[in-house]
Amino acid sequence: MDSSLIGKLEKAKRYAEEHNRFHFHSFSVTVDGDNSAHTVSYADGEWTCDCSFFQTRGRCSHTMSLELLLKDMLPLKQE
Repeated sequence: MDSSLIGKLEKAKRYAEEHNRFHFHSFSVTVDGDNSAHTVSYADGEWTCDCSFFQTRGRCSHTMSLELLLKDMLPLKQE
């Protein structure tokens, strides 16, 4: 590995530890649940999931697991 790439790797590691550098706007991810896979999306501070529980409650284990995974990397939701 050349020296410039080593420097970039070190910078990447530092960035990864500084969660405040990241600002999510939107993304989509597949969560493999116990019974089936579900598509979870995040856009402009709002979650969606294609599972039936989310359709009736507006939250589900799939969205909550991503909230836990991303912890302080998502903006606080304004109520």
